[in-house]
Amino acid sequence: MGNERIDMPHEKNRENRDRYNITAWFYDILDYPWELQYRKWRPRLLEGLRGDVLEAGVGTGRNLRHYPPSVTHLTALDFSFAMLQRARRRAQGATCPVLFVQDDACTMASLASERYDWVVAFFLCCVLPEEVQHEALTQFSRVLRPGGKFRLLEMVYSKDPVLRRRQDRFAPFVEKVYGARFDRYTLAHVRNTPGLTVTATRFIKHDTYLLIEGVCEK
Repeated sequence: MGNERIDMPHEKNRENRDRYNITAWFYDILDYPWELQYRKWRPRLLEGLRGDVLEAGVGTGRNLRHYPPSVTHLTALDFSFAMLQRARRRAQGATCPVLFVQDDACTMASLASERYDWVVAFFLCCVLPEEVQHEALTQFSRVLRPGGKFRLLEMVYSKDPVLRRRQDRFAPFVEKVYGARFDRYTLAHVRNTPGLTVTATRFIKHDTYLLIEGVCEK
């Protein structure tokens, strides 16, 4: 299990980085009610991955033990050193070698081009400021090999009035604590990113948890 530290966040992400260096201390406690649901999804969301994989925004490492044996190497990237410290504690449950990298998904200064067979990011883009969405997705395209695939999970606003009102009530808390919003338009940004082609989309719960899958075509 390796570790590489690159402490150079994008200027638009410094506030989020600082937020997560504090939130990391109680993140798993805050997230526990949702994790009761998420932990049932994680094995299915990581099915079919193989080869060299990048998880961008690894957080506290909840996914690590669910990667299939077909993954030969995993790079776990996050801009928060405090979050990575917690993720490393979960690395013992991983079935593949893990390299922990502190870097910003918007720049990925430490990662070589065309290195990965897969890029995975769960609830990353909804945290990134709107103006840097394209930069992160461009980096996904850069580090993926031709024919490499990506899988993104995002939260979006529901079209159901009841669910939307519930989200509206909760939105200020989500933004303050996590820096996340439900109106990041990640799917539109992916479709507008050169080199990335969306091959499938589906909701995994209601019309709020959106799974975006695709391929890198260069």
